Amino acid sequence: MVDFTLTDEQELLRQLARDFAKNEIMPVAAHHDETGEFPVEVVAKAWEAGLVNTKIPEAYGGLGLGVFESCLIAEELGFGCTGITTAIEANNLAEAPLIVAASDALKKKYLAPMMEEPQMAAYAVTEPGAGSDVAGIKTTAVKKGDTWVINGTKQWITNAAKANWYFVLAKTDPAAGHRGMTGFVVPRDAPGVSVGRKEMNMGQRASDTRQIVFEDVEIPADHVVGEVGHGFKVAMAAFDITRPMVAATAVGLSKRALHESVSYANERKAFGKPISAHQAIAFMIADMATAVEASRLLVWNAAITYDQGKRNSHLAAHAKRFAADEAMRVATDAVQVFGGYGFNREYPVEKLMRDAKIFQIYEGTSQIQRLIISRHVLG
Repeated sequence: MVDFTLTDEQELLRQLARDFAKNEIMPVAAHHDETGEFPVEVVAKAWEAGLVNTKIPEAYGGLGLGVFESCLIAEELGFGCTGITTAIEANNLAEAPLIVAASDALKKKYLAPMMEEPQMAAYAVTEPGAGSDVAGIKTTAVKKGDTWVINGTKQWITNAAKANWYFVLAKTDPAAGHRGMTGFVVPRDAPGVSVGRKEMNMGQRASDTRQIVFEDVEIPADHVVGEVGHGFKVAMAAFDITRPMVAATAVGLSKRALHESVSYANERKAFGKPISAHQAIAFMIADMATAVEASRLLVWNAAITYDQGKRNSHLAAHAKRFAADEAMRVATDAVQVFGGYGFNREYPVEKLMRDAKIFQIYEGTSQIQRLIISRHVLG
């Protein structure tokens, strides 16, 4: 029998995240959007509440939550502000390759300290000339004795300036294509690491996004994540964990846009009655509600499949693609429901529309998700 009923523990976890979003995120969301200031205090409070690093295994001091439970958290935090949620959730992406493939020693060295105090990490794969085309990265790692020397530039890296360490994908055999890539853990304070200025993005402005340059950065051989030459596989395997969580955050944004639209439509009057009584608006809101429900079910399916130990790559792609595209559509429709007020920064929905766009871009564009889906469907 299929049952969507949450356990008592899952309900408590969801309520914890919901209360945190209401009490800690929403009151400061507009400030961080306006200033672009990184939400240091909010992230620290989220860490204290156990809402950060949710996937770190118990063996290394973490909660070892399933992807499903992590998605419950992400949706509720996303309702509050997806920019602040990205700052909170970015650790999960950086940690995922280590959880999937790192040695026990590497996990103890870099995952365990994340649970001892508020620390940050970043997933450094994208480059100025290589986003969706990961095989096109130019960053190299050359073996010299017992060390690897890394050179290259990474772009659009979330938490770049706040991270204590990075997961870095580099070419160790440039002639071997994606089979010649290797993943490394690189400490932020390693000589030769430099971080660029904060990018002033359209949305999710609370998130810290920057360029990272690696110039003759030497790291020990034991900092390889998994096996040499298997980095591409490790980097992509991380997305099976995190794409459902990103999609869940998008669901949270859609749910917030729906909430704001319903509240406004019931209060705003036109032609002598609330605009919610006009079919044009009512049907628009109905479509928003369907988008939220359908997106959430795709997220839950992808998450539960992973937690059951099954391959979920195509299901994660379904969830990420649909939830991202629908978040953009729902947020845009919310602006339409608000009319001229929706275009004004004093009202919440214009921020939702700006924040929504990045879901169609980061952690694999909607077009890349369609490529994954089509390959699965077409065999």
